[in-house]
Amino acid sequence: MRRGISVSSAALFLLPLLCVFMLAPAAAQPLRPGVHRTPDERFANIEDYPFGPHYVDIDGLRMHYVDEGTGEAGTFLLLHGEPVWSYMYRGAIADLAAAGYRVIAPDNIGFGKSDKVIDLEWYTLDHHVDTLKTLVARLDLRNVTVVVNDWGGPNGLIMATELPDRFARLIILNTWLHHDGYEYTQALRDWNVRSQSEDFTQFGTPAMRAPFDSPDATAGALRWPWMLPFDQPEAGNARRQAAAFDALASWDKPAHVIFGDADRIFSEAWGRQFAAHIPGATFHSIEGEGHRPLLQTGGGGGSGTHRGDEFAALVLRLIGEE
Repeated sequence: MRRGISVSSAALFLLPLLCVFMLAPAAAQPLRPGVHRTPDERFANIEDYPFGPHYVDIDGLRMHYVDEGTGEAGTFLLLHGEPVWSYMYRGAIADLAAAGYRVIAPDNIGFGKSDKVIDLEWYTLDHHVDTLKTLVARLDLRNVTVVVNDWGGPNGLIMATELPDRFARLIILNTWLHHDGYEYTQALRDWNVRSQSEDFTQFGTPAMRAPFDSPDATAGALRWPWMLPFDQPEAGNARRQAAAFDALASWDKPAHVIFGDADRIFSEAWGRQFAAHIPGATFHSIEGEGHRPLLQTGGGGGSGTHRGDEFAALVLRLIGEE
């Protein structure tokens, strides 16, 4: 009688366990050392955010994204900035999905429902862009309309210019790309300094601060304003941003620039310059709106009201007029 079990028997025994491990949802992904994960109950009572969670594992980090709609009309990729998360787009997602689009709204690492690396040094522009690129590749997103705001601008516009075959259209809200001659507003320079003593666990509305349940959760929010390229050209990769800005001068697909005229961070005048730099881009100024036009999430100037349905209607109208 042979001792033990044969290789084939062992394989049959282990196969079900292997399948369970491979198909285990990312929601159950173990927490990597040096990483904070905001408890789910912090998000349980947030209004107007009815979307089921989706996760992808990127180098041991759990990245969250909203995934709604069928996609027969294409894909929307909605990118947030500082210090918000996919909640910013809550009022627009359903209407964009109803128009036939697949709508992907990720939370950058360090924000929202995504894992939060505790070490400040992890947070660079390159790490943010690379994780977003991995998400785009894993989901095999194509025919993408990317919507960018604040730090979503450098992240998304670098992706669009470096992966042009995947991107069909740009929707650019109040944002920028670093380049020679760009004039940073005093409000942004002040935020670069003031943010480093900000307690993000107490910042803004309950929904804004929901991801920041402890100081261990706030490294990403601290680091984005710190890495502005006028102050930190390596962490903010000034050269990569400038290369994307140069590439937009030969962009040959639709682009729509939408700026709130009450924003003290990125002015309406800069928005007009930005649109003029991109061939064929349209420009639309939203009167009385601030840093996140029609998508206010608390703070940012302007009316302070969230009108995501109006934002979705505007974007769909602009696409229909192309």
